[in-house]
This record gives sequence, C-alpha cells and structure tokens, in this order.
Amino acid sequence: MTGAGEVPTGGPGWAYFFDLDGTLVDLVDVPAEVQVDGGLRRQLTALHQATGGAMALISGRTLRDLDALFPGVQLPAAGQHGLERRGADGRTVRHQPPPGLEEARRILATGDPRLELEDKGLSLALHYRRAPGLGRYADQLVRTAAASAGPGYAVLQGKDIVELKPAGQDKGVAVREFLDEPPFQGRRPIFLGDDVTDEDGFATVNARGGASIKVGAGDTVARWRLRDVRSVRAWLDRALKAVDAA
Repeated sequence: MTGAGEVPTGGPGWAYFFDLDGTLVDLVDVPAEVQVDGGLRRQLTALHQATGGAMALISGRTLRDLDALFPGVQLPAAGQHGLERRGADGRTVRHQPPPGLEEARRILATGDPRLELEDKGLSLALHYRRAPGLGRYADQLVRTAAASAGPGYAVLQGKDIVELKPAGQDKGVAVREFLDEPPFQGRRPIFLGDDVTDEDGFATVNARGGASIKVGAGDTVARWRLRDVRSVRAWLDRALKAVDAA
C-alpha cells in the first residue's frame, strides 16, 4: 500500500531509521565495493545532530561494515537485521546464535563457486547478484543449511541474496528496541527501506503511527514511496529543513 500526496519528511519529535544498501546508496554486484560519499555523510551527521541523536541505520550489514563506511562518526545502528544493535549511548548488544551455525557454514561453503558466501559472524548470506540464474539453487542450498542448523534458524530472502539467521530478530524488532530507549523514546518513527527485508520495519512503524517509505518498485506495506536513491538524497535535504524549522 502506498499513500497519495507528498512523502512526509517528519520533523521535530520524529525518530529516523534508514536501511543502507538500495536506500541511501545504490546496489552494486559486490557489497564490499560500496562507497559512501562525503555528501551523504554530511547529511546523516547533520540529521543525527539535529534530532538529538534520534537517527539510526537498520541494515543487513554488520556494525563493523557500517562503521567502516562512516569513519569518524559512530551512529546508532542495528546490524545483521537486528542481531547486533548499538544504541545512542554507544552500548552494543549482540544476540548470540544457537548451536548449528558451524554446520550451516560448512554446507554453504560447498556451494557453487559463482556464489559469494558472506560470513557475518552471527549470520550467513549467499549473494547471487553476479550469477542471477543461480537464485533458486541458492535458496535451496540455504534452506538445506537451515534444516541442518535446526529450528532456531530462519531463511531470509532479499535482492539477489538469501540469508540464514537466528529466528526472532528482524528489522521491526530492532526499530521497536530503539523506540524503547532515549532519545528515540516518545517520538514518531519514520523508516526508509527498499527490500523485502525492510517490510518488518515498515509494519512496526505503521503500528506506531509513523511514516513508512518504500524506495523503488515492488509490493509493500509501506504507505509512501520514493523512486530511487537519488530521490532519497533529495528527501534528506527536505527532512533536515523540516527538523531545523523548530
């Protein structure tokens, strides 16, 4: 579902949440090759300061990867779809995976060499962006690994990626956890994302009376839509003006 009219930009009393890949930066074949330009760093740093710290990244990437992309500034962030989360106070919580991840890692390592296995420590991901014809094979392989790992694991599909992760943590849970803590507490949430993995975040934001914004095409529970990353960057400028208007 998407709403009509101008996409809301929030303002004073709002908390801001952003997916990274496909939302703030364009998708690339090799995720490790993503670069964040100085303009985006300045936009996010300014919004973080203007909201009193009520802005967070909600990503499938690890916190280590996110910090490498934003050197010199430590933003509140949820990594690995919420398996690890750093609050505004700098404290990091990591949800340890149940037994079985090592066996799943072994199974996925035996897959087609055209697939890229990303070991995130708490979760595993198979990328097939460089071999799109292997999407079904990748999904089957990850499901085989999940069955071997046991009932404590879930399969998560995204854009040209299939992930194996501990069940019970997702982007929606991460948003709820932030909203229970200062400086996010008591604010209306706004969340921007582009992928199926962001739908849990959209649902949480909808339930809290906030603004959910889908970037790009595709079915979604988000209530508004932006066309692409370039549109998001322009939206960020408007959001900064809305917050500074107080």
